[in-house]
Amino acid sequence: MKVPSFLNDAQVEIPIICGAMYPCSNPELVAAASEAGGLGIVQPLSLTYVHGHDLRDGLRRIRELTDKPIGFNVIVEKSVRIYEKRMQEWVDIALEEGVRFFITALGDPKWVVERAEQNGGVVYHDVTNRKHADKALARGVKGLLCVNNRAGGHAGVLSPQQLYNDLQTLDVPLICAGGIGDRESYLEALSLGYQAVQMGTRFIATKECTAHDSYKQAIINAKAEDIVLTDRVTGVPLAVINTPYLKKVGARAGWFARWLLKGRKTKHLMRLIYSLKSVFKLKNANFKPLSTKDFWQAGKSVAGVKEVLSVKEVFSELTS
Repeated sequence: MKVPSFLNDAQVEIPIICGAMYPCSNPELVAAASEAGGLGIVQPLSLTYVHGHDLRDGLRRIRELTDKPIGFNVIVEKSVRIYEKRMQEWVDIALEEGVRFFITALGDPKWVVERAEQNGGVVYHDVTNRKHADKALARGVKGLLCVNNRAGGHAGVLSPQQLYNDLQTLDVPLICAGGIGDRESYLEALSLGYQAVQMGTRFIATKECTAHDSYKQAIINAKAEDIVLTDRVTGVPLAVINTPYLKKVGARAGWFARWLLKGRKTKHLMRLIYSLKSVFKLKNANFKPLSTKDFWQAGKSVAGVKEVLSVKEVFSELTS
C-alpha cells in the first residue's frame, strides 16, 4: 500500500512545517513560512491573546501576507476542557476562512476530524509513541507529528530514529518534530524515512518572529546540553533553556504538585492551574528583555542555530 503524501495533504511545495508556538506564532511568521513554500501553523491562543487579534481578523491578516495554505493548531487535552467550546468556535471560523489542514495535540482529536472531514479538511496529530499513534489513527487522523526527545516545548522521550522505527509500519505520513535546526539535521530526518519536518526553535530566531531579541540571542547562545525538561511550567515535561533561575529553583515541580499530577483525576486540575499560570509567564517573556525568572522554550536544535535570519533565508539554507 502506498503511503499518502504529506505534500498532497498540506498542498505545499516544501516538506517543512513552522510549528505552532505559544507565544511565538505571530501572523507575520506564519505567513512567511507558507509564502516560502512550507506550511505555517496558526496557534490560536497566541494569535488572539498574545498578539491581540480577533481570530477571524488575524487569519485575514495572514491572508493579506500570503495566499498559500496555512494550518491550524487545536489543543484537545482534557485539562483545558473549559476552553473546548471556544476551541470549537475557533475551528469553525478557521474552516470558514479556508483553512483545511489541522494539527491536534494532547487529547482525543475525534471532534476535530469530524468537523474537518465535513469540509474537505485533513487532521494530523502529535504523538510521542506507538500507543498514542494507534489511538489517534483510530479516531481518523491522516498523519502523525512524531514528537521526539529533541523537541522544544512538550518533548517526547524517544530519539527520532527510535520513534520512526516504532511508527514506520503505519500507512500514513510521518513528520519528524524535534531537533531540526540546520541543513544537516533536516536531511538526516528525511533520510530516516520521514516525509517532512516540523521546526519551532529555528523559526523563533528569525526576523519575522516578534519574540524579543534577548530570547533569540538566548537560542543562538545555547548548546544542545543547555536544554532541560521541567514540569514547573505546565505540569507536563517542557523543554526549556537551563537559565540560572531554573538551576536555582530546580526543574521539578513541588512535592504537592507532583502528588496531584499523579492522580487520575487531579492531574487534569493541576495541569489546568499550571496552564493558566504559564499563559501569563510565557506571554510576558516573549516581549521583554531576558529576566532571571524567565522560562525560554527551545529544543536541542539550538545547536544548529547560529544567527537570526529571515524565514526565506532559513528555507534556502535548508533546501539549497
